Amino acid sequence: MNAIYGAPRGDIRAGALLGHRYRLEQPLGRGAMGQVWQGRDEHLERKVAVKTVVSELLVEAVEREQAQARFQREAKAAAALDHTNIATVHDADISGDVFWLVMQLVDGATLATVLDERDRLDPDAAAAAGAQLCSGLAAAHAADLVHRDLKPENVMVRRDGVVKILDFGLVKLVSDPGPRLTATGMRAGNLLYASPELIGGSRDLDGRSDLYSVGCLLHHMLTGAPPFPAAGPAALVRAHLTEPPPVLADSGVTVPDGLQELVHTLLAKDRDDRPASAAEVYAALGPFLPVSAPGADTLRRFGPEDPRRPFVMPLGPYPV
Repeated sequence: MNAIYGAPRGDIRAGALLGHRYRLEQPLGRGAMGQVWQGRDEHLERKVAVKTVVSELLVEAVEREQAQARFQREAKAAAALDHTNIATVHDADISGDVFWLVMQLVDGATLATVLDERDRLDPDAAAAAGAQLCSGLAAAHAADLVHRDLKPENVMVRRDGVVKILDFGLVKLVSDPGPRLTATGMRAGNLLYASPELIGGSRDLDGRSDLYSVGCLLHHMLTGAPPFPAAGPAALVRAHLTEPPPVLADSGVTVPDGLQELVHTLLAKDRDDRPASAAEVYAALGPFLPVSAPGADTLRRFGPEDPRRPFVMPLGPYPV
């Protein structure tokens, strides 16, 4: 194992050097499972994102050796993913009590920030973001990877509108027979977008769990709020397990009937009633996507972090 230079064992602070290579510069965010840093790869002299997780947070249900093996296995599987809509994994290791993952640093804002700033998105923008999510998920699911924690904080919208899914290095392989995450100890922020089978601790989780989360995200993008209010973990669990999905019109928004039907289907309690694959959802979103219209005037139409842009301006120049 590599040592952490510039920080005591288990204590991460700015200036620490991970793996003799990655210098932590400033924190970008903190979640239930760890902290995300802007770092610098001192070998290649480039900026990177580094996620650090103290090992105790990963070993509550399993032995440390099992957690280490699972982390290394999942990181390798995530690093093998090569897709526009998934943040690239560059490196991963364990230093002392800290698991760390080095990823592509995305120039943009999280979907959470975008929604905080704009409240909600127009149907074509929400469809564009959802389609990009499904494009990335289709590649991950084909590699037997389920994300399990899709939420606005784990989705980045790049400045040119490209959507990137984060944290695929901390997912669980579908074939992994180890303990599954259950609602016990889960925070409300994680439960807002969690599928019924994930909450129930299903041992045969598949990609349809992520599709339920996509349905929750589409509802949030279109209405400005998740489908079920954050009334505490117990209430959220009950809502995901038993309450019918809300109708978008009840939130005062008007969307095409087909888009309402798709969101409703994605939020089905029984995964057999949801679309079978992310590719199927991508195709279903097709009629609601913006139409390509390249040209200088079109380019000036877009503000920062607009997920419609890659569809309207395919391969358009990255905004300066």
